[in-house]
Amino acid sequence: MSAPHVVVVMGVAGTGKTTIGPLLAARLGVPYAEGDDFHPPANIAKMSAGVPLDDDDRWPWLDAIGTWAHGRAGLGGVVSSSALKRSYRDRLRAAAPGVVFVHLTGDRALIEDRMSHRQGHFMPTALLDSQFATLQPLQADEAGVAVDVIGSPEEITERAVRALSTLPEPTP
Repeated sequence: MSAPHVVVVMGVAGTGKTTIGPLLAARLGVPYAEGDDFHPPANIAKMSAGVPLDDDDRWPWLDAIGTWAHGRAGLGGVVSSSALKRSYRDRLRAAAPGVVFVHLTGDRALIEDRMSHRQGHFMPTALLDSQFATLQPLQADEAGVAVDVIGSPEEITERAVRALSTLPEPTP
């Protein structure tokens, strides 16, 4: 029997990483870690004030996620992280070489609508444009799949599970 993947659920704010991540983890029978929980308080304060993070803000956050993902190698797990730039995904892969990505994608209007209805989240819709401007979609040489966010969380999760099943087995 092969080891399960360590999956990073990525995408711009509002694509449903925090909703799909736990559902995907449950379907795969592995633990879930909320990427936002790895942010230091200074990052949350900046985003809450409507100020986009810069790379210097993101490196310690990505390193913490990478450490968690590395610790799950051979065991499997799902963690959320925007991972918008190739350099961010490279940083995660440097810490946890076997990670694969599920890129949640969708129409900007749909994502903005979903963001406007969520409550108690520190990321304002005003930062959505900066998220899309920063986004570098998965490239052909990156292990991962793109999954559209149209439909119910269960439908999106099912598409993610099917797409992940097409990836090569993780190497020990």
